[in-house]
Amino acid sequence: MKVVSVVGARPEFIQAAPLSRAIRTRHQEVLVHTGQHYDYDMSEVFFQQLSLPKPDYNLGVGSGSHARQTGEILSRMEAVLQQEKPDWVLVRGDTNSTLAGALAAAKLCIPVAHVESGLRSYDAHMPEEINRVVTDHLSDVLFCPTPTAMDNLGREGLSQRASLVGDVMYEAILIYIEQARRESRILKELGLQSKSYLLVTVHRAANTDDVSNLQGIVAALNAISEPIVFPVHPRTRSRLKEYGLVLGAHVKTIEPVSYFDLLVLESDARLVLTDSGGMTKEAYIVGTPCLTLRDLSEWIETVEAGWNTVVGADTVAILQAVRHFQPSSERPALYGDGKTSLHIVEALERYVPKQSPI
Repeated sequence: MKVVSVVGARPEFIQAAPLSRAIRTRHQEVLVHTGQHYDYDMSEVFFQQLSLPKPDYNLGVGSGSHARQTGEILSRMEAVLQQEKPDWVLVRGDTNSTLAGALAAAKLCIPVAHVESGLRSYDAHMPEEINRVVTDHLSDVLFCPTPTAMDNLGREGLSQRASLVGDVMYEAILIYIEQARRESRILKELGLQSKSYLLVTVHRAANTDDVSNLQGIVAALNAISEPIVFPVHPRTRSRLKEYGLVLGAHVKTIEPVSYFDLLVLESDARLVLTDSGGMTKEAYIVGTPCLTLRDLSEWIETVEAGWNTVVGADTVAILQAVRHFQPSSERPALYGDGKTSLHIVEALERYVPKQSPI
């Protein structure tokens, strides 16, 4: 069996690490990096730390508008698929790489498998929501991380394609957390003590491209008395400068960090504040309370479990939650048995794909 695996952004690199290993134990994998995230801090360091194989193809699309980026990936991916003639195209998550990879395969009648399927925020203004919904409906097999994701797909008439396999990023954390603690020096470099700081990330367009939202978040951060660590996404840094927003001296802004450093920062923070779905989930897995800087969350189980609360970009709501939010004492296991990659490979082996015309 030949599987073309599509990656392009940070969460996809993390998800690819255990799954690539599982595929290559028994089958042939062709790894395609779209270049959606392309610099060292956002891409290459993940390949190094996670021992990901060197991509067989790098499409080099770079940054750009959603339409341009998706269109470039779609066009370049088509040529790769016509050359490789795979049995499967495997996409993951909700990025432009996800959508374009699935669409290129579907138009060539190549079976598509979607990892981390069935997530819904029900916020149609999120580009990621559009990507995940369309990808789910294009895909032949849907691999769900949670029962809630299965229920979402059931309401859309997709139950027959869906399987509950658990979460690949949970599996990755189980594999890498101890190595991260051994190798990361981030706490020492930043002069941090465990549970004595807050960790913040902001990168969603709804926050970075809306001046009032970014102003609300910055005002909240500046009013917090605790030390704050803020790895700043390139787009966010540009918007802060454009809008003339200045962060207080207690907010330590740093460049985006490696996966190992981020795992340690998440684990040792008193609280995580983020608009990243992946970090919301990672914070839950490592046992750190989280505030979601959006109006809705696709990882609703973390909210229902009492370890995540949705505060949006409202300054008052953020400050109240920073001061008063306390997680429940229980932290139920939500994301499977830690063998998601094996379950996915076995499911692909059982499926009888349609004959591709190419």
